[in-house]
This record gives sequence, C-alpha cells and structure tokens, in this order.
Amino acid sequence: MLTTAPRGTKDILPQEIENWRYVEAVMRRICAQYGYKEIRTPVFEHTELFKRGIGDTTDVVEKEMYTFTDRGNRSITLRPENTASAVRAFCEHKLYAEPAPTKLYYIGPMFRYDRPQAGRYRQFHQFGIEALGVDTPAIDAEAILLAVTILKELGLKDLHLKINSVGCPKCRPQHRAKLQDYFRPHLEELCDDCKSRFERNPLRLLDCKVPHDHELAAGAPSLGDCLCEECREHFEGVKKLLTAAGIDFEVDNTLVRGLDYYTKTAFEIQYVPLGAQSAVCGGGRYDGLVKEIGGQDVSGIGFAMGMERILLALESQNLLPEHKDGIDAFIVCPNQDNFELAFKTAIALRQAGLKTEFDFMARSMKAQMKQAGRLNAKFAVIFGDGELERGTVTLKNMANSTQTEIPVDEIVTILQTEVQKYE
Repeated sequence: MLTTAPRGTKDILPQEIENWRYVEAVMRRICAQYGYKEIRTPVFEHTELFKRGIGDTTDVVEKEMYTFTDRGNRSITLRPENTASAVRAFCEHKLYAEPAPTKLYYIGPMFRYDRPQAGRYRQFHQFGIEALGVDTPAIDAEAILLAVTILKELGLKDLHLKINSVGCPKCRPQHRAKLQDYFRPHLEELCDDCKSRFERNPLRLLDCKVPHDHELAAGAPSLGDCLCEECREHFEGVKKLLTAAGIDFEVDNTLVRGLDYYTKTAFEIQYVPLGAQSAVCGGGRYDGLVKEIGGQDVSGIGFAMGMERILLALESQNLLPEHKDGIDAFIVCPNQDNFELAFKTAIALRQAGLKTEFDFMARSMKAQMKQAGRLNAKFAVIFGDGELERGTVTLKNMANSTQTEIPVDEIVTILQTEVQKYE
C-alpha cells in the first residue's frame, strides 16, 4: 500500500523528534568532552567493503544486507553498520597522517533485513564512535567509559557491562581447534548455520541464538584459556583501568560479538529492565580491519548504540524530559484588508528571531485565537480595525490574558523584550 511505510521502517513524527534531539544532544556534548569529532559517511558503499570488513560468515553479510546492482553494474550495499565506512574514510582521506588517535563519532541510519520487533527495525539508527591509531588498554577503557557515561547521563542506571577478550590471529588457532573438538560430536545436532560455520569460522558458533546451540555453547572451551601473553596483558590492563574508573563489569567468556573484525577487547552493555532485548551498546577492538580493507596496519576500537533501543528504554522508565513546544507570537488578522500589513509584520518578527505564525484561511477572530492557543503562543498580535486607525495593534499575553495597545512601528522591539521575560 502506498499509504503504509515498508515493514521494518518507521516514520519519526514531529511530536517524537524532540526526544531524538535531546538524546543526540547528550551524545554530542559528551563526545566533545572526550575529544571526538563527527563524521558523516554515505548510506551505501561498495559491497566488497562490508564483505571484507564485517566477514562473509557473519549473519549480517550472509542474511541481512540490502545489496543491489546499480546502473553501472556495480554491487552496492546499504550500510548495515558504520565502522567499515568510517575506516574506509579514514584511509581514503589519509586521516592517519594526523596525530593519533583519530577520534570520530557518527549518528545515522543503517539497514539490515531482519525480523522487526520492539526496538529493532530494518532501517534503524545508530550512534557510534571509532578511535584509531592507538593500541594501548587506555583507549579501550576510555571508549567503554564514554559509552557508560552517555547512558548514565541519559538516566539509565541498571546497566550491566560484559567484557571479554576474543584474542588475536596468534592465539585464535588454538581456540579454533578446541572449539571444533568440542562441537564435532554434536555436529548433527547443530542448526544449519552452525554446521556451515563449523569449518569456516567456529568462533561464530558461540554467537548462535538458537536455544539448543546457545545452551551447548555455554560449555565450550573458553578463549580466555587460549590467550597469548600479549592479549592476556592487554585484557588485564583494560580490567585494571575500568576498576580504577569505578566501572563494574562481568567477564563473559562467551561474548564474541557478531562481526568478524573484532580482536582483543569485546564488550556489551545491557540495560536490564528491557528484558530479552536488553543490549543497548556493543563494541570492541578491531586491530586488523584497517589493513584488511587496504589501509596501513593501524589499530582501532569502537562501539555502536541503537538509537531506537535507547529511546525505548528511556520511554519505558519515564526518563525523557517534557518538551514545551510553542511559538512566540501568533498574528490575528480578522479583516483581510489588513492582511498585507500583518504578513509584513510576520516577516519582520521572524527576521528578528521570533517564532511567528499567522492564519492562512481568513478565519474568524475566535477561530484565530483558538489556533494561537493550540500552537501554545506566548503572545497574540491582533490587527483590529479600530487599533489600526490609531496606528496601533493589541498585544495579548496568552498566559494571563492581559492585553495592551502598542504602536505598529514598535511591534518587533516590544515583542522581543516581552519574549525575553519568559526565558
């Protein structure tokens, strides 16, 4: 139907947009405190970027990407996440030439073909950060602290931080072999996806959401027992700094995240009151991603938050502020012979920075005053015949119904002064 949005998409209506602006303002303010600057990347990229960056054995690449062939016979994909795009921009524009770390943040729409549910859409919005060029535990701890700070600033208190180390190319082969030894006797019991991943990427078996496979994965060999000395020291450093910052966390050896580019630190923040769909933030380190997509061997770490999920959490806990949407002035002009002057006055008030509306349909005085009330106008400027003969208009304070006549040529100055008293 042409009057229905596609399944898995959602209109953000004017009465909702102030909540989005509030959340985005908190995110932008805290990012500025931490030295992160905004980046905006295209909503579509060459498909190969996501295949190489995310990993061709992930659910995102295998099942969820919106991919099409454009008129130039190129394979194009609507971005399912923004880390690969940000890293591509980092390489293309030689941001690595600037002093490290390069700190970026983004807010924008992503696209995944998934089953819609509460807080999850096929076109959804993410806020995220990327920090590139530093490989010490300090940048990992800072990224996690930034995420926790934003969520707490929004008022979310029942946060549960899970962290893990997913190792590196030096220590993963040992864990891979142990995983295959563990799952091999149960291979026929696994879902088709897990059977396919058993040889290609057994680490993905730990991320399966099928109940039987998920329960089986709980007893799988821990990657923590296979970490090389470098990864172990890095993870201990992250934990030490989080403890120093007063951040509570749980080490979850089954946490691997859903994308192949993660190395060493991986983390997830859950907001417990949301129940089954409690994850509001996830991220980790991706030391091989820049090189994988053709750049230099530069380390990186980042995270993403689902905007819809966060807004759902804030709404469920009554944590969204009350927004008073109103205008400064409504021009009431019951006699259309005076409309040209009223129209010019509206233009002057807007140019002076005042939010101003007027009646378009030549309605009665009573109807125009009702409209001023509906728009929550601070003042009504009434162009009555008698007042205009005296070179004045009536200024009515809509809050207390007091009114006075003011000179037509002083409307802008007087109204600016009166509006300031409200602030």
